[in-house]
Amino acid sequence: MSLDMFIQHLFNALTLGSLYGLIAIGYTMVYGILRLINFAHGDIFMLGAYFVFFGVTLTKLPWGIAVILAVALSALCGIVIDRIAYRPLRDAPRISALISAIGVSFFIENLGLVVFTGLPKPVYRPDWLVEIITLGNIRILPLALIVPAIAFALVMGLLWIVYKTKPGLAMRSISKDIETTRLMGVSVDKIIALTFGLGSALAAASGIMWALRYPQIHPFMGVFPGFKAFIAAVLGGIGSIQGAMIGGMLLGLIEIMAVAFFPALSGYRDAFAFILLIVILLMKPTGLMGEKLEEKV
Repeated sequence: MSLDMFIQHLFNALTLGSLYGLIAIGYTMVYGILRLINFAHGDIFMLGAYFVFFGVTLTKLPWGIAVILAVALSALCGIVIDRIAYRPLRDAPRISALISAIGVSFFIENLGLVVFTGLPKPVYRPDWLVEIITLGNIRILPLALIVPAIAFALVMGLLWIVYKTKPGLAMRSISKDIETTRLMGVSVDKIIALTFGLGSALAAASGIMWALRYPQIHPFMGVFPGFKAFIAAVLGGIGSIQGAMIGGMLLGLIEIMAVAFFPALSGYRDAFAFILLIVILLMKPTGLMGEKLEEKV
């Protein structure tokens, strides 16, 4: 493989890894606080892309305004899901919340199938995002530069919220001991709702950028990216924001480079992610940056 081709594949890997990382952060934030895998997270990813689609096609909003509204609506959906499906089960056995998460995921997917229909829909892409940039023999889309930059900015903003603000302090406190945090006067339910909102906003941003990169949307578009983002969260260390992003980057790099170096294995691309999950669970279950978490009862 020539150096030019390697660099081109590297840009593609960074783009894909950034998208996986943004979705993985939502998984890891919710798990860090509630020890719950929010299986509906990949469906929020899908809703974000659809909100932009309908914002542009039906209401004729400018694309940038449609993106902002889509992220806000997706965050609201995450909060509503927590309020309806998870909050009533705070004190229930953990398996009840897990079943609820799976049920919410199936509900959103099938509601999308009814409302949006199963026909894939084309995605509007601004002209400045599809003008190919040529750097010597390397030809890349602006998205290959913009997506990692936006992902980095969003992660930095999230880390600032988590480590420099009072709600972020409350999130970290809840992740250690939810009952003690409640006794200290913190509105635990509001902080958990904020966590769902932030994670859903990042998933929506990822869904929007995914739709720009692969310009076709359908109600099940979030299933496999959701699975792979979960693998990225486990790889990086479930419960670690930085680990989720690193895990996403590594997974994107492994997927793209494996196919680039071994084209005959391109049909098994999805299998690489699941093999990696098995290896990580066997060798280092806490992931690269994860801490051993005590089970909450």
